[in-house]
Amino acid sequence: MIIMSKAEFTFKRQNVEFLTEGGIKLRGWLYLPDSDKKSPAIAMSHGFSAVKEMYLDSFAEVFATAGFVVLVYDNRNFGESEGEPRQEINPWDQVMDYRYAISYVKQRSEVDPERIGIWGTSYSGGHVITVGAFDSRVKAIVSQVPLVSGSENLKRLVRSDMIPELRRMFAEDYERRIKGEKPLTIPVVCKSPPETCALPTPDSYEWFTETAKKRAPNWRNEVTLRSVEYLSMYEPITYVKQVSPKPILMIVAESDILTPTDLALEAFNMALMPKELEILKGGHFDAYTKGFEISSRLARDFFLQHLSKK
Repeated sequence: MIIMSKAEFTFKRQNVEFLTEGGIKLRGWLYLPDSDKKSPAIAMSHGFSAVKEMYLDSFAEVFATAGFVVLVYDNRNFGESEGEPRQEINPWDQVMDYRYAISYVKQRSEVDPERIGIWGTSYSGGHVITVGAFDSRVKAIVSQVPLVSGSENLKRLVRSDMIPELRRMFAEDYERRIKGEKPLTIPVVCKSPPETCALPTPDSYEWFTETAKKRAPNWRNEVTLRSVEYLSMYEPITYVKQVSPKPILMIVAESDILTPTDLALEAFNMALMPKELEILKGGHFDAYTKGFEISSRLARDFFLQHLSKK
């Protein structure tokens, strides 16, 4: 076995775009290490409503300096990518888009098509579980602070007495759309109750608003209401057993109140071997900030182990 070195590669980054379902163009960055050999590749996108500027470049740089070709892209309907309605999150569309991202990197001349991994975080941490279960081209999966059960998440984040009203609003949105009216929207985050938003936790508000100011002025604090309904119906945990025999690393925050720690651990326990679990100190968003050096190193080393040329 030839193990890739942890020695740092220099790399260049270029803007790229690729077509996905329905002829929609997804746009992002391609990181190319300075290598005269075909390199393994990693495809990655962000979580619920986030754009690529919200720390994905930091992770991609760690992977690129380890010798990986890295594709980072904005999800459809967000950031620089095309798609309508804007600010709408359909998890199944995003799962399909991961598969087109794999197709894009696979046909790049710089890439070894037999050594492709996928990385996801939060909502996309659930996507990589789903993609990993069904796409035979994937050879390694890193799922960071993943959403594994949308229905359980909704129960944790929304008071039970508010669920009937939420369901009524979901139905109203369908009636508006059939009349050609604009979709109902909701803020992604809010400062405090009784405001209504998609991710009603204090750390969500702090991370999204502060990160937008520092790194991503193009992020919008808005999603369609249907995005929340889709989330409530999305269950990556049902596919986790099917990931095997592909290796998966789950990085779980020990105090995660957004994608609850116990749900992620339940999913990990259901997964079959080969699998690895790492518990990261802190909450959901610490993986991008205070815990970044650890979370990025864990993912890098896992990909080095499983995408090395044999």
